[in-house]
Amino acid sequence: MPIRIPGELPALSVLSDENIFVMDDQRAIHQDIRPLEVGILNLMPNKIETEVQILRLLSNTPLQINIDLIRIDSQAPKNTPAAHMDTFYHQFEDIEHKKYDGLIVTGAPLALLDYEDVKYWPKMQQVMDWAKKHVQSTMFLCWAAHAAMYHFFGVNRALREDKLSGVYPHDVYQPTDELMRGFDGRFFAPHSRFGHIAVQDYQNAGLNILAGSEEVGAYIAASHDKRMVFVTGHPEYDPETLDQEYRRDLAADLNPAIPLHYYPDDDPTQTPLVTWRAHGTLLYTNWLNYYVYQVTPFDLTTLA
Repeated sequence: MPIRIPGELPALSVLSDENIFVMDDQRAIHQDIRPLEVGILNLMPNKIETEVQILRLLSNTPLQINIDLIRIDSQAPKNTPAAHMDTFYHQFEDIEHKKYDGLIVTGAPLALLDYEDVKYWPKMQQVMDWAKKHVQSTMFLCWAAHAAMYHFFGVNRALREDKLSGVYPHDVYQPTDELMRGFDGRFFAPHSRFGHIAVQDYQNAGLNILAGSEEVGAYIAASHDKRMVFVTGHPEYDPETLDQEYRRDLAADLNPAIPLHYYPDDDPTQTPLVTWRAHGTLLYTNWLNYYVYQVTPFDLTTLA
């Protein structure tokens, strides 16, 4: 079954060209099933690119999914047309009465700011508290994962001197957990962050660390009740995303390090290697199946 998105959303044509089954609202109303309700709080500046990346990963499942794109900042981002935001995004106040089977909160380019200095931090806190009662399972990505650790457990991230940038190997620590089902014992995933939280801090918070490595620390952690998932990297990244970030920072004279394990021989003149997309898709498929669909109530109004 497909993901259901507005018929004019740019992601629709991109995903259709990739032979990914998506449907618009008109076709979806004829489906006599109970679809999953999934919200995406998109904090990335290039909204359209991130929409495509995440919707692509949500599409590889037999479940029908209704998508709500959510915003908490009324100011239009400089990399996304205001008309796009006005047409396709819901203000949080307009959907906070709803309950969702799943919620995805993306990363944000805010690594060097204290949380209290983020202009929408009070709203972010409100959303995280709301999700505990209105969402069956929430997946926090990169900056959002660290922000959730700070909000819920009082754990503040440290800032690395150099950005962790590249595609890193990870080991599965708990192969019997449903979120890790089908994963190779060692797999790859992109990272692009300055923030770091020690493995011990996740453990002290009572979370299961499902995958990670000595080089990057914890990569995937989850609460025992499956209602919070913390992913410190970017499994949704396109093949060229790290390259674009690297060249953007070069152009800005930020002297970025070359993303590791990404270009052949770490040579940025060569085409990047793509080693993470299968496991990225599997992560989202497992989350939807085992952390959302298998445990969510049929009647979402009973979710507590």
